[in-house]
Amino acid sequence: MIREVLEQVISEDLADLWSVFTPEEKRLVMENFTLHHFKKNQVIYAEKDQPEMLWCLIRGKVKKWKEGIGGRSQIIRLIRPVQYFGYRAHFAGELYVSSASAFEQSTVGTLPLSIVDQLIEKNSRVALFFIHELARNLGSSDTKIVNLTQKHIRGRLAEALIVLIENYGYEEDSSTLRIYMSREDLANLSNMTTSNAIRTLSAFVTEHLITVDGRRIRILNEAQLHKISKYG
Repeated sequence: MIREVLEQVISEDLADLWSVFTPEEKRLVMENFTLHHFKKNQVIYAEKDQPEMLWCLIRGKVKKWKEGIGGRSQIIRLIRPVQYFGYRAHFAGELYVSSASAFEQSTVGTLPLSIVDQLIEKNSRVALFFIHELARNLGSSDTKIVNLTQKHIRGRLAEALIVLIENYGYEEDSSTLRIYMSREDLANLSNMTTSNAIRTLSAFVTEHLITVDGRRIRILNEAQLHKISKYG
């Protein structure tokens, strides 16, 4: 039964990577792939841990974050199904420089990085897959650095809301974000204080761009949020 579940998860959810494997490599992955379940806010791995696993989010939501000056956290990246994470440090020969934890109850698959190394050595298509992933993430990081350092507070918060839309989408009403974030997390994603995030959210409500009900945010004018993100 477990093998059947794993085979379905790997062949359907992880099809992009699965498609480049030979039959022998697929067998190797099946024998070493494991599913893990994490509760809301549970740490998946911590900064300075030794990277040992390739992680892949199957269900749920995960954030990568780094603790900054004064204990304030900065959300570096949001992980959505189905994305791989936690492997850059291994390829760089480093310990983890950030942490990862679950936003909500999540299912994550793991493959030992030692197995990944074997696959890369034998199959250049696997190597190209990870080169592509790393290059794409590097481009996203460069863009994020510019956004966080040059945009005003309104632009940063609008950008954060757009990122949430792009990563997690809407509920069935086509307007409520499919993620319920605390004000602190939203501030950490936007590189601002929690008080500034609350004030800017209130301003967006007054401008009829969004409505807020606890942690539920409903987007009323996505086009205007894009303009604010771009022009401040």
